[in-house]
Amino acid sequence: MSAIPQQVLASQKASLDKLIAVQGTFFGGFEKLVDLNLKVLKATFDEVAQKSQEAIGVKDPQEALAFASGLSQPSAEKAVAYSKHVYDIVSGVQTDLSKLAEEQVAQGQQQVSEAIEQFAKSAPTGSESAVALLKSSLATATSAYESVAKASKQAQEAAESNISAATNATFKAATDVAEASNKAVKSARRA
Repeated sequence: MSAIPQQVLASQKASLDKLIAVQGTFFGGFEKLVDLNLKVLKATFDEVAQKSQEAIGVKDPQEALAFASGLSQPSAEKAVAYSKHVYDIVSGVQTDLSKLAEEQVAQGQQQVSEAIEQFAKSAPTGSESAVALLKSSLATATSAYESVAKASKQAQEAAESNISAATNATFKAATDVAEASNKAVKSARRA
């Protein structure tokens, strides 16, 4: 068998391996989301059953007000926590896909570089400037890709920082609302 068909077969096998890796990454993320949703659903059913039992035991309006105000804080915190878990799963899938893409680009760059070297070895005399142009173009493309990848990583880090800040602000707001609600309940009880 000649070298070219072997290279084609190797390239096809590598492409199939990458496709399987991408599918595995997507399936793993989907599996994590399903698992998270099942856990949230089970916890919600358990909490509804518990809160229903507590609601049956409420005897006067002050207890009802206290009970109602106690429901808001945990719900807000749980919603924020759920959103954070979903974001973490999606971010993990994105990171894995980025790594796979970087590997694919690096492999492609290596193949192009090897092809240019093969061309340079078999090129006729006087084609040195064309080979130099090809090598320069590859270096420029590689540099441009690295710049875009670096900017992308910085944007992802900034987004993660912003989400973290928003999550903390939401938790603080939920806590402030719960504290204000508890103060209102205490004031109503005193009155």
